[in-house]
Amino acid sequence: MSTTGDQPTSRNSLTRADQRDQSSAALAPTARHRAGQQHTASPAAESAPPPRLLRHPAEVPFFIFMVILNGIIVLAILRAAIVLPFLPDPLKSSGWAIAIRSALIGLLLLIPLLIVVRETQRAAVRGTAVALSPSQFPTLYQTAESFAATLGLRRRPDIFLANGNGTLNAFAAQATGHDYVVLANELFANLYNNNRDGLRFILGHEMGHIRLHHVSLWYQIAVAYSERIPLLGPTLSRLREYSCDRHGAYLAPQGATGLVLLASGRYTENDVNIDELVQQGRRLRGFWVGLAQLPRSHPFTVRRLERLYGIGLFGADSARPT
Repeated sequence: MSTTGDQPTSRNSLTRADQRDQSSAALAPTARHRAGQQHTASPAAESAPPPRLLRHPAEVPFFIFMVILNGIIVLAILRAAIVLPFLPDPLKSSGWAIAIRSALIGLLLLIPLLIVVRETQRAAVRGTAVALSPSQFPTLYQTAESFAATLGLRRRPDIFLANGNGTLNAFAAQATGHDYVVLANELFANLYNNNRDGLRFILGHEMGHIRLHHVSLWYQIAVAYSERIPLLGPTLSRLREYSCDRHGAYLAPQGATGLVLLASGRYTENDVNIDELVQQGRRLRGFWVGLAQLPRSHPFTVRRLERLYGIGLFGADSARPT
């Protein structure tokens, strides 16, 4: 596993690097073309590239590894619950055996618990957040509709504006029959009036999670146990974030300030020199940097920005302070 969190190292790493270069070459001309467009142009005028081109090349191989590991864990739990291999024979018919077996079987309740959490979370969002509609924040609603068409989503996600209690946050989720995105009001207030491209990037990023099935029940079940392993779970999460950053940047090629806001905080996103911040990201290398990133679910924000400029999805001619 790479200490950078960009992608795990394996004997196929060279092949993946080649794939990344090919993806970058395929994406860059389109991104540069789109970077010159006004953000009012509808992205639905053209379809997004297939997921394999906007997905980080290491995400699927690592996901497959995590699925296999998840299956091994489930089988190990079942075997341990039946055989109790770690318990001495004299105790296998005791109350201790019953308690341990019950605890092991209880671990398998994670999957039904996951379903309950998904459904109750959507219910809570519907009861505490404002749903966007053609008459409720219509501009952003139309942007979401356009993005969904561009990404070829089979159903339009609901968009909600929630009270983030001061946090800069957004997330995508799914419940039975519904995909949805929640935007925190602090994020919305900062970006909506003065920097809509930044908000478009964030919205596109979250829709990337939906397009790539990161919020689907089958996906979450497939890694329900392995994703909770320290270091491995965060690595998969970081790869997902890189993939969704590519979707956000494709849909909003001038939306770099959406990431700048996360790095520098509120009210600063239009004052940061993005060229200099990208250079800072290019210098973000070394053992300690990789070690610091290992437990994190998201890549370093400065690195995320640098990677998107590096593959040409954020246009070099984007307006920025000097």
